[in-house]
Amino acid sequence: MRVVVDLNRCQAYAQCCYAAPESFELRGAEILFYDPSPKPEDRGRIERAVQSCPVRAISLEVDEPAAGTDR
Repeated sequence: MRVVVDLNRCQAYAQCCYAAPESFELRGAEILFYDPSPKPEDRGRIERAVQSCPVRAISLEVDEPAAGTDR
């Protein structure tokens, strides 16, 4: 799982910080710090953060298990 934030699109509304405070943090007026590789158990909160972004600056890339593996 990988989080990607388009920092050019981000307007620092901080909705992601409310949805997943352990993965997103706004420092100062406009600087967003985030964890690009969050833990799998944080996926639900990350998905809420993606949906809560009013400018759709956040995307989530999920690695699918390889075919033939028993996961």
